[in-house]
Amino acid sequence: MFSGIVETTGLIIGIEIMDECKNFLISPITPFTDLTIGESISVNGVCLTLTHFSNQYFSVTAVPETLKLTNLDMLDINHVVNLERSIKLDSRLGGHYVQGHVDGIGKILEIFPDKSTALLVKISIPKQLSRYIVNKGYITLDGMSITVIQSTETWFTVTLIPHTQEVTIIKQYSVGTLINIEVDILGKYVEKLLGAYQHAIPNKTS
Repeated sequence: MFSGIVETTGLIIGIEIMDECKNFLISPITPFTDLTIGESISVNGVCLTLTHFSNQYFSVTAVPETLKLTNLDMLDINHVVNLERSIKLDSRLGGHYVQGHVDGIGKILEIFPDKSTALLVKISIPKQLSRYIVNKGYITLDGMSITVIQSTETWFTVTLIPHTQEVTIIKQYSVGTLINIEVDILGKYVEKLLGAYQHAIPNKTS
């Protein structure tokens, strides 16, 4: 489980393809000093398992299903990615609960400065995800916990503040960039519970 607050970015320094999986060798800009083999780490919002590490780099593997559903298969050596270690129970939760289970890929349709130094970004979404995205609700973009401004059936908008631009991969974004999207899990649970409740209500006949 993650918070959607990116800790640092990392440079991909190696990629190895084995049995249709991709093994990524990543060097964090700010070194992680307390990693453990087998723990989870978020790479562009994708929960991956740490398989090896040193003071300078770590390794993770993305399986075919993950590569198909995320933008990880588009990454190459020298690409920069967002990184976050899993949250601790005694830490502040600055964003929202993020699983690292990407629901789909969105595309940047428009990106331009708003009236301040922030960026206003319009992103397309797969239609099946639109019901989980609401105005002023949470959404995770490449591992970043962001607040939705406006949502429709085919796109939504967000504002990216200068601090987030500075410490994440946002500086790489442009029109056409593909972004990993994870919707707020709360909406999925509500939908599931309401469906079960409605199914349990007995049919009334006159």
